[in-house]
Amino acid sequence: MADDTTGQPAGNRRIDRVLSADYLKGLSARSLEEVRAMRADAEQEEVDLSYLRRLLQGRVDILRAELARRAGTSTSSLVEDLPKILADDGRGGARGMGRHAALEPSRADAHRRYVEALVADVELSDVAALPVEELERALGLFEREERDVSDQRRRVQQVMDACTAEIARRYRDGEADVSQLLRERS
Repeated sequence: MADDTTGQPAGNRRIDRVLSADYLKGLSARSLEEVRAMRADAEQEEVDLSYLRRLLQGRVDILRAELARRAGTSTSSLVEDLPKILADDGRGGARGMGRHAALEPSRADAHRRYVEALVADVELSDVAALPVEELERALGLFEREERDVSDQRRRVQQVMDACTAEIARRYRDGEADVSQLLRERS
């Protein structure tokens, strides 16, 4: 069976490797380069999951705004409110881990196609034309998917943290040499 976002067989995807039960097994016995590579894989996956999550949240916000408009709690049109709906500050305070990511999503197009295919029969370019039942069905689907992606993202962050802690331990305990790292970066 192929994955919807990569076309790769399930089990061969980076997410499957990073979240496998044995990914961190024997971490302290692995080479420093291998631990760094594992952390890099987890970091890239976290960036991809964050991107996918933002795509899902945007659609959730659009659907909620349209349902609110129909319920009479908003009088402006969806098009007028779109900048406010999609603004990061419209969602409340940040709930993330405060991680800085210098990476770009590696599968942005695949993630967009995946999100669009979730509700292929609901055309979000004209939500005002859709019946409330369709909007609610699509909203429920996007919300469930966002929760699943958020859960995966938290688990990937735990893997990143474990790898980072192992690398830090090696430097702290003298198993790795900071001067070697600086020479590698020069």
